[in-house]
Amino acid sequence: MKKPVQIDTPFITLGQLLKEEAIISSGGQAKWFLRETKVLVNDEPDDRRGRKLYPGDTIEVADNGSFFIRSNRTETTD
Repeated sequence: MKKPVQIDTPFITLGQLLKEEAIISSGGQAKWFLRETKVLVNDEPDDRRGRKLYPGDTIEVADNGSFFIRSNRTETTD
């Protein structure tokens, strides 16, 4: 089951996601973690810590679980 990750901004980076989900302890570890660990973004391998993740994206981190990006923002139409 995918764990929802709520964001208040238009996007979150892959490095931020790893830190917020306590997979890594600091943003500086993201580069090394992504070199050694298989990460899929929308079923495609990705190792860029700056990869922008938007609501609706799914992320699978080997040995750490699956995540689904959701937005807390409410869109207003005028």
